[in-house]
Amino acid sequence: MLSVKNPIMSGFFPDPSICRVGNKYYTVHSTFAYFPGVPIFESEDLVHWKLISNVLVRDSQIPLTGCQHSEGIFAPTIRYHKGTWYMITTNIPDHGNFIVTAKDPQGPWSEPYYLGETAGGIDPSLFFDDDDTCYYIGQRPRSTGYRYNGDCEVWIQTLDLQTMQLKQDATIVLTGFQRKAVWPEGPHLYKKDGYYYILHAEGGTSIHHSVMVARSKNVFGPYEYCPSNPILTHRHLGAKYPITCVGHADLVDDGNGNWYMVVLACRPNDGCTLLGRETFLAKVTWEDGWPVVNAGVGHLEEQVMLTDVEQPDAYEPDCRTYMFDTSSLPPELLTLRNHRDHVLQLNAKEHYVRLFHRRDTLKDCGEPAYLALRQQNWNCELETSFTPNFHQKNECAGIAMVQNHANHLRVECHPQDTGVELVVLLCEDGKDVCLTRIDILPTTSIKLKLHVEGLTASVFYQTNIEWQLAATDIDLRSLSTEHAGGFVGCTLGLYASGNGEDAGGYSDFETLTYRELPTK
Repeated sequence: MLSVKNPIMSGFFPDPSICRVGNKYYTVHSTFAYFPGVPIFESEDLVHWKLISNVLVRDSQIPLTGCQHSEGIFAPTIRYHKGTWYMITTNIPDHGNFIVTAKDPQGPWSEPYYLGETAGGIDPSLFFDDDDTCYYIGQRPRSTGYRYNGDCEVWIQTLDLQTMQLKQDATIVLTGFQRKAVWPEGPHLYKKDGYYYILHAEGGTSIHHSVMVARSKNVFGPYEYCPSNPILTHRHLGAKYPITCVGHADLVDDGNGNWYMVVLACRPNDGCTLLGRETFLAKVTWEDGWPVVNAGVGHLEEQVMLTDVEQPDAYEPDCRTYMFDTSSLPPELLTLRNHRDHVLQLNAKEHYVRLFHRRDTLKDCGEPAYLALRQQNWNCELETSFTPNFHQKNECAGIAMVQNHANHLRVECHPQDTGVELVVLLCEDGKDVCLTRIDILPTTSIKLKLHVEGLTASVFYQTNIEWQLAATDIDLRSLSTEHAGGFVGCTLGLYASGNGEDAGGYSDFETLTYRELPTK
């Protein structure tokens, strides 16, 4: 037996969907306003996961212009059928539900097949029946009248794989388990032992999040809910429990009779969530025709005991340094919205990534020059070395920690007549608070480091040999989901801007290091 530590994917990897093809498992996750969209992971044992690609890598696949941080790409589902991969998701607010396909999970993936007004709502999923019929299942506002916020229904309709359009009439199958249920969403359809099962979330994405299941002998119902619903939730454990907001799940079997569930959850720190919604794993057994999650335990476990897999390598802290000496960016590096090539360039200078000082800032819902990684640990550091090339006084370059456009931390270097001014700014609810200003002597290269420890941060700079402290005890609670809202977690990255003007300058970043720090 093997002990696997939860979460299996730490940091901002929400809304997990999973499928197995042969002896390999694949997951996809929401990315909202970040580009590229929908990371796809691969594993042979549910333990070792490798990010092999992103599904949406072209602007034409993922138009995000003007969307808010928690708009864009919602809740993808990944499925495989007879040699073709399918990923279905929603682009909010303007483009709706669509499907892309591929012959290889690493891509290339097709241009979107938009489903149009007939596929309203969000959280679409696909199911391929024994006779090759493809069924679309999704969530939308209740069609007989939207009585209150979150009054939704789950519906099923057949999908023509030749035209990629829905056909026949939609059948409403569920409206939620609880009386006056809110946000029945994220439905997935399965078939086992002659029953069709619908797994869906309910209660919203905060601490009342939960997982419900229903079944029927007919794909279009009527469906009966499991008498033990919710089959998984942490809402009864209270807001101070280490793992909260458990819901939005997908099921998979290993081909040998063992079943598992991937599910999103949060790990607040003193009531504040910086890492976003993460992906956890649970074991599933079947009793009387119903799935039971972590039998005898009833909640997510820190350690999951798996079978039929080898013991993994000993745990090593995460430490990654990017040198930008490749022809393309690593798949884990993110930008905001579209036109990535307008804001950055690889190999403009050998072994550097160049960020242009364009007009958009992190306070805009535009396309800022921001190249980031997900924050995946409560205690971590981001470090970089860069050379600014300023043309105008309003330009800046440095590093940042971002929850959304209105709540983030910026460490900016600005040009001065006799050097560079280092400015640390905390943006809270759209208003900047200057935490420090420091004049730095003229230099060609600047090193910056952001040190995050729980809910506080410190900023360091280096222009010669030793690191100097610029700011300490920075309160990060305004970057938490509980304060800023939305569905995303924090990212850490490189930043440059012309602050309202396409200034013509640029900064060349030589390295980007993300380092996990020990928990005290």
